[in-house]
Amino acid sequence: MKQKLSSISVKSFILVFLVACSFNAFPVSDDIQLGKQVQQEIQNDPKQYPILNNAAARSYLQNMINQIIMSPKIKYRKEFAYKVEIIKDDNTVNAFCTPGGYIYVYTGLLKKLDNEAALAGVLGHEIAHAENRHSTQRMTKAYGASVLTNIVLGNEAGQLEQLGANLLTGLALLKNSRSDELESDEDSFHYLESTKWYPGGIKFFFEKVMTNKSSSIFEELLSTHPMPQDRLDQINKLIKESNTTGATKGDNLFKARYQEFLKSL
Repeated sequence: MKQKLSSISVKSFILVFLVACSFNAFPVSDDIQLGKQVQQEIQNDPKQYPILNNAAARSYLQNMINQIIMSPKIKYRKEFAYKVEIIKDDNTVNAFCTPGGYIYVYTGLLKKLDNEAALAGVLGHEIAHAENRHSTQRMTKAYGASVLTNIVLGNEAGQLEQLGANLLTGLALLKNSRSDELESDEDSFHYLESTKWYPGGIKFFFEKVMTNKSSSIFEELLSTHPMPQDRLDQINKLIKESNTTGATKGDNLFKARYQEFLKSL
């Protein structure tokens, strides 16, 4: 018995060490399961998450996502859902992605963007959160050692479901670290390099936010998505270092087409 307890203690110590080193305790299959669970919870809460009943608008965003995930840098194209829904809330300027690739975009954000390339940058950013498995990495830091210890002890029943239920509590799903945001910004840029969109398009949105940081409309966005100057600086650096064609209104920003899309919301 003493030897068994000692073995468990060693395993627990190793788990704590791995968590401290940003190890992700959850397999990819858990990202998929968690994503489905959160999707169901959102569907069951139309008061807080009123899904826009507009098939054409949803198809517009979904077609963009389908093109972005064809980037050779996407790892989980076949495993993750990469499905989008639009939340009808003009007062919320935000977007988020669940584990497993369910993407939600608020109408408030869509109406603050000026061109399609900026939207592509935002969608790529959310895809990158799923690809990098940021949600389950954060869950590992918060719960990973105890979760895996329970698995070692055989007491894990219902643990994953409980963690999934906690994801939507207090916007926990949305709160990304600065390093997560920078990583997703950079990955989004590289995803878009293989598309028709200007890969630096998200900078136009960053510039708008930085210019209006004191506005209450961006308050929630800034509380869940850190947006210091270094995010804009990083995009400008990537643009400078890349061989990408500069931004042009007609060729790679698709501003006119985006303005037509906004009329449908």
